[in-house]
Amino acid sequence: MIAGRYIQCVILAMAGFGILSSAQENTGETLRVSVRMVTVDTQVLNAKTGRAISPLESRDFQVYEDGVQQKIISFSQDELPLSVVFLFDLTDSVRPVLKSLASGSLQALHRLRPDDEVAVMVYSASAVVLQDFTTDRQLAADAILKASKMESGEAAFFNEGIFQAAVQSARSKIPSSRRVVLWMTDNVPNIPSEEIRQRYGRSLSASQLHTKNQATAELLKSGAVVYTLLRTSEISDQMALHDSSRIVSGMLYPPGDVWQYSQLTGGHVIESSAKKMESMLANWIDEIRTRYTLGYRPPPGKSTGKFCKIEVKLSPDVRKREGKLLVEARRGYYR
Repeated sequence: MIAGRYIQCVILAMAGFGILSSAQENTGETLRVSVRMVTVDTQVLNAKTGRAISPLESRDFQVYEDGVQQKIISFSQDELPLSVVFLFDLTDSVRPVLKSLASGSLQALHRLRPDDEVAVMVYSASAVVLQDFTTDRQLAADAILKASKMESGEAAFFNEGIFQAAVQSARSKIPSSRRVVLWMTDNVPNIPSEEIRQRYGRSLSASQLHTKNQATAELLKSGAVVYTLLRTSEISDQMALHDSSRIVSGMLYPPGDVWQYSQLTGGHVIESSAKKMESMLANWIDEIRTRYTLGYRPPPGKSTGKFCKIEVKLSPDVRKREGKLLVEARRGYYR
C-alpha cells in the first residue's frame, strides 16, 4: 500500500440498494469503484405468539436471489435511522377515527430518535404530502393534526395512495435509512371503475390513476416496508360479506389490497379497535426497530429493469431451537 494513500468506505442504502465507494486521495488522483448492494429488512416472529425472536446473528440467516444463495456482507439490528411516512386514508368511513389515529401517530413520534425523519401524507382519489421528510417533531405533529381534521368527498384509491407513498419514501433525505410506510385505512377496496372515476375521482382523470402493478413496482423500487393499521368500518364489513375470502399461506385475506401490499414488502397488517389504536402505533415503532437489515451484493449478468425474487430463510439450527417461525421480508426488487 502506497504511503499517504487511504481508503474510505461508505455504504449508502438508496431505494433498497447500497453503493460501496472506495476513494484513494492525497496523490492528485481519485479512484472510485461502485458496487450495488441489496438490503433486505427482515423480521422473525414466533408462529404461535407473533412475538419477535431475538437476538439472531448473521449466520442464522440465508438469503436467496432467484433461488441462488447469496453471501450476506452486512448485518445490523436497530442501527440505521428510520424514514417514516404516515399515510392517512380520508374515506368517509375512516373520518370518525381520524382523531384516534392522529393521537396514536403523535405518540409514535415520541418513540422516534432524533435522527429519524418523518413525512405525512393523506389520500383519497389523489395523494397530498402535508409535510415532506423532516426531523423537526413539531412540524410533523402539526401535519398529523391537520390530517385529522381533513375531509374528502372523493373515493379513496388504494393504488394511487400507495404509489405516491412509495415515491415519497424514495425521497428520503437520509440515504442509509430504513424506509417505512405506516398506513391507516379501513380496507374499503380500490374500485377504479369508470363510473367511480367520473363520480368521485374529481381531482384525477382515469388516465392519471396508477394501477396496482405500477404501485407494486414503485414500492419494490423504494425498498419501503408497509405496516397497515386496519380499522374496519360498516362499509368494509358489508363488503366482506359480499366478497369471497381468500386463504393464502394460512392467512385470511379480507377484501382490498392492504394485505397484499404489506406482505409483499415484508410488513404486516394489524386490525385494531379505536381504543387500542393509540398504543398500537407507538408500539409499532419499537417493533420496527427489532427488525434486521441484511445486505448482499447481487449477482452480475442480469439486465436493468429485471425483477429479482428474494427469499430469506433461517438456518436449521435456529428452526430446531426456536420451533415454528415466520420470516417477514420483501419479496424482491427491480434492478
